Amino acid sequence: MVRSMTGYGRCRVCREGREMTLELKAVNHRFLDPAFRLPKNLGFLEETLRALVNRSGLQRGHVEVFVAYQNAREDARAVSVDRCLLSSLRRALDDAGDELQAYAPLGAGEALALSGALSVVQADEDVEAVNDLLAEAFSGALEQLQAMRQAEGEHLSRDLLNNLDALEALRESIARRAPEVPLEYRRRLEARLEEWLAEPADPQRVAQEVALMADRCAIDEELSRLEGHIRQFAQTVEKGGEAGRRLDFLLQEMNREVNTIGSKAADAAIVQAVVDAKCVVEKLREQVQNAV
Repeated sequence: MVRSMTGYGRCRVCREGREMTLELKAVNHRFLDPAFRLPKNLGFLEETLRALVNRSGLQRGHVEVFVAYQNAREDARAVSVDRCLLSSLRRALDDAGDELQAYAPLGAGEALALSGALSVVQADEDVEAVNDLLAEAFSGALEQLQAMRQAEGEHLSRDLLNNLDALEALRESIARRAPEVPLEYRRRLEARLEEWLAEPADPQRVAQEVALMADRCAIDEELSRLEGHIRQFAQTVEKGGEAGRRLDFLLQEMNREVNTIGSKAADAAIVQAVVDAKCVVEKLREQVQNAV
């Protein structure tokens, strides 16, 4: 069975005070088109993620990768004090000593807050540890994504085959009706000639006209090719794998044959069946857009 391009996977991994949540969201696209959403301090992971996606077995689809990360370790943040800034503050306070006599002595916390000398900064991440966390989270999310793609693909395959059966039924109805068209034309032609002419029409001339008409509206080859395309389409769906492009090509060929049948048809019943067949082909085309 074919696989769908639509899927979602999520995995959360915690290890040694680090926590990473990775989400994969995939929708249909002509090619493999990854997009990454990372925290600013983890920008170095993009190349690793791109390599993971390329090795993942995802052939087609727009794949969005979301990464959320928290580091609760003691060494995750660094606290620094700007001593030069504090010295400048002390000198400024000493210079304004007389004016500050009415105020209580400045505490250490107030001095730090007032001067802005205290700062908390994010420490550099352990690249190896974060990469290991990323690989585990990606693997878990990918497994869920692939499982969902497979399940969606089974539903998609059933819908494709059901619509293909409807197209085959329409092809068979056209094939049954086609031999009747020249006979119907002959009956109408003889009736008109009998109405218009006083003498009986020349049977040989009537036969020639009917033969010419039958040649113009002959659709045996188109019906045969359409039958072959339908058979190949069904086999491709059953085989599965990376089938989307092949199915799309077969649908183009089916549409071409149906259009040719419609242009040659000189019968209202066949024209109606062609309209219905084109609607089914369009349904198939829309569904195939989501096949890998």
